[in-house]
Amino acid sequence: MRVLIVKLSSLGDVVHSLPVVRDIHNAFDAVTIDWVVEPSFAPLLKRVDGIGESIELPLRRWRKAWWTGAVRAEFRQFRQRLQREPYDLVIDLQGLTKSALVARLARGRSVGLANRTEGSSHEAPARWLVDRAITVPSRVHALDRSRILTAAALGYAVEGAARFGLHAALSVASEPSDKPLMVLVHGTSRDDKLWPEANWIGLGRSLADAGWRVALPHAGAVEQARAQRIAVAIGPSCTVWPSLGLDQLVDQMAQARGVIGVDSGLSHVAVALDLPHVQIYNFPTAWRTGPQPAHGNAHQVSIEAPGGQATPTLEAVWKAWQAVHPALAR
Repeated sequence: MRVLIVKLSSLGDVVHSLPVVRDIHNAFDAVTIDWVVEPSFAPLLKRVDGIGESIELPLRRWRKAWWTGAVRAEFRQFRQRLQREPYDLVIDLQGLTKSALVARLARGRSVGLANRTEGSSHEAPARWLVDRAITVPSRVHALDRSRILTAAALGYAVEGAARFGLHAALSVASEPSDKPLMVLVHGTSRDDKLWPEANWIGLGRSLADAGWRVALPHAGAVEQARAQRIAVAIGPSCTVWPSLGLDQLVDQMAQARGVIGVDSGLSHVAVALDLPHVQIYNFPTAWRTGPQPAHGNAHQVSIEAPGGQATPTLEAVWKAWQAVHPALAR
């Protein structure tokens, strides 16, 4: 059997969809699963067990020059690859017009979302572009939504905790040290999800005092500048990672003993890597995207800002980390 998954972006959304790969393989003895995705997220899929081929669709780049002959030629190549072989089922996990059009373009019967779920994007034309639209609960975690839709499409029951199948390259060597590594994910694409720099500095100093090395990843000039300011304030126990590709970030993060981060794609990668993790939410939306006990996240927790506060306090985040990592409890 051949199955095609369509989930183009973003990083967090792709991560939340990964457990369907293990679910499908558990349900069927022999199955090949391909995945259509934006090129920037394809390196992640190459670190996931059970995915045959990631088919790259650079829609974001094409929008900037859609009228050019070069883009038209690239689209023809993409269409040829997409239609190279038939699929028994094509599953649109995104529920947008663009993703449903991709599913319709592939060779195979297509299924997708029939309805919008709370807090998630959905476009009405998507349900009419696929051959079968499946209704899912309107209030559901992003991870469960993908698993429920895929199970209904292929006729099996969702069973057990989610398994992401994400792994790091074993060839990456870590810097020798007798101190454990903590990664602080301070960056996000939305400013209203940021945590104050002063809190990151205070957290980093507490970690350094407790014997941790601290690393700061970044994406882009703004995040790099912030990381450098935080690192200087924390001191010699803190380093700023160089600019890394997504596959390199996965490999580097996998060496950490813990991650604390805001609601962002990289924090969701930490969950997929099964790292001890505290995920910081400025809004009461952890039920929709954060790590949950029901998903088997025993050493991963979400912490939200209490009513009347813009962000969770430094003390609350530190207490949450102490609960996640008992060795730090005092």
